[in-house]
Amino acid sequence: MEKEINKELSSEEKIIEAARKLFTQKGFAATKTRDIAEEADSNLALLNYYFRSKQNLFQIIIEKEFEELFGIITPILSNKEISLEEKIETLVSSYTKLLLGNPDLPFFVLSEIKGNDFIAKRVKQNAEILSQPIIENQLREGGYRVSAFNFIMNVMSLTLFPFMSKPLFVTSGLVNEEEFAHFIEQRKKDIPKWVMNTLK
Repeated sequence: MEKEINKELSSEEKIIEAARKLFTQKGFAATKTRDIAEEADSNLALLNYYFRSKQNLFQIIIEKEFEELFGIITPILSNKEISLEEKIETLVSSYTKLLLGNPDLPFFVLSEIKGNDFIAKRVKQNAEILSQPIIENQLREGGYRVSAFNFIMNVMSLTLFPFMSKPLFVTSGLVNEEEFAHFIEQRKKDIPKWVMNTLK
């Protein structure tokens, strides 16, 4: 497996980065501690010294991934000064940038949620972002008859789904990596228009 871990990171940071890469690509069950140590150019003794167990390391990764995944949306949705259209543009742009750098993240969360109580708990803790009173008020003031939940769901699904279906598109030969990136950049411009049109 080709290693892409930054050599300037500390040993602990290298292990975390290696674990993040392998967990999101292979899932918790299929990732072995030996694989993580090898990916980090480290050893099992050092991994156990820092993290004690694969489960502890996995929880650290989940916290970081959720902070990144959900940390984007709350400040945008809760900002009264940003219009609905600006919120859509900012969300789509931010998530597109995040997922182009970490395309396995949404599939990883969805594939692990059923069999992992810790992930399920973290999802529930972040579910409140889908019920933002500020969004409800902006929709009502604009005369739009759609709930905040549906509004946010439309934006998120249009943005996330192409990344979840990327393996199918690329493996089947429908697009290559460069074409997929171009496709995503075009959608980044189109999604705000599509969502606003559904509100009319």
